[in-house]
Amino acid sequence: MAANQGERTRRRLSTEERREQLLTVGARLFSESPYDEVWIEQVAEIAGVSRGLLYHYFPAKRDFFAAVVERESERMLRMTAAVPGVPVREQLTAGLDVYLEYVQAHAHGYRAFHRADAAGDQAVRKVYRRALAAQEKQILAALGADPEFGPVFEERPEVHLAVRGWLAFTTAVCLEWLRDSGPTREQVRDLCARALLGVIEG
Repeated sequence: MAANQGERTRRRLSTEERREQLLTVGARLFSESPYDEVWIEQVAEIAGVSRGLLYHYFPAKRDFFAAVVERESERMLRMTAAVPGVPVREQLTAGLDVYLEYVQAHAHGYRAFHRADAAGDQAVRKVYRRALAAQEKQILAALGADPEFGPVFEERPEVHLAVRGWLAFTTAVCLEWLRDSGPTREQVRDLCARALLGVIEG
């Protein structure tokens, strides 16, 4: 009886709902455990589906991980989206607080994402480049909307380069922070905030 009820529940989920369910399970598992310790069978069991169905959505574990990262990257962009009318200097602190809290809560996934990119995994590199470009665009748009900087500032090529460099700096700082938890989140936030303001004002 319980099995039949489970079958009916599975049939009620649309393709998009099922995919979202699998990605939600994946996000939790990759945040709790290193990449190599997360098994597709485990994801399928928690989601209540067969391993074959999971592979129907995602051909390989790397594809599944890349999809999880892409979903989480989009979520992070929404969480750190600029608030119209609020100066960049104020938003920077709040945005970094959200970002660093996320990095701490998803430490395993954050490390795995950057390790996979460095190793040249094509599925993850594609997601990585898109995420980086979206973050850069979001920061530049916020700078352009701020009267202190303005749209002309946003269009300067050296500003694009500075923002790109700052994103790489912030990633490196976060990875080191996860290895050495000595600095507080506030100290890391202030370091990253000063670094961005320093490069765009320099």
